[in-house]
Amino acid sequence: MRANRTTVAAIGTLALAGALLAATPALAVTGKDTKPAKSAKPAAPKGDGAKSICKRLPETEKKVAASITRLGGDATVPGSIARLEQRVANAKADGHTEIYTYLNDRLTYRKSLLPTLQTRQTDLKSVSTWCAAQGAPAAKK
Repeated sequence: MRANRTTVAAIGTLALAGALLAATPALAVTGKDTKPAKSAKPAAPKGDGAKSICKRLPETEKKVAASITRLGGDATVPGSIARLEQRVANAKADGHTEIYTYLNDRLTYRKSLLPTLQTRQTDLKSVSTWCAAQGAPAAKK
């Protein structure tokens, strides 16, 4: 009984494959299905997204402020520059060269992130003023 099921399944699979292979040249000859494929590329933006930016502004300001606070924290704060500096120093002291290199590269990036976030925070204050002038909800502080 089991051999019959396997045989029937194999024959069915072969028949389906044969039907698909036979249909492909027929489509090419008849000219059917010659529509160009739709482009998956999204449309270009029609505006600058100011309405959405103003809508998300309070949450964005909170996230940027929290990130700046976290990065500026002491060695007990996970994600702070001071904590990562301590880990780099520990790796160097323990002679873990590869770990030291990896953590030191992360530290370099994290240190460069702080001025970027501070600039963004300043920019968001200007955006908040602009949004309020446009009648958008003022950012909560």
